[in-house]
Amino acid sequence: MEKLAYILIGSVMLLWIIGILAGLIIAFPYGIIGLVVLVGFGLLFIKVLKERLASKEDDYYSKNIQQ
Repeated sequence: MEKLAYILIGSVMLLWIIGILAGLIIAFPYGIIGLVVLVGFGLLFIKVLKERLASKEDDYYSKNIQQ
């Protein structure tokens, strides 16, 4: 059930981002600023995701330390 919720939320988020990109491309001369910002956020998100997936310490604490 949880995976289905993540899939639905991820799908809607992806469609929303595609809509934003389309709008920024249509508003070309001024939309380039938004495109640069969106690419910057995307690159930061990818960096954080890579660091989280590579962190064995975070995995240890999430599995072995009681909350």
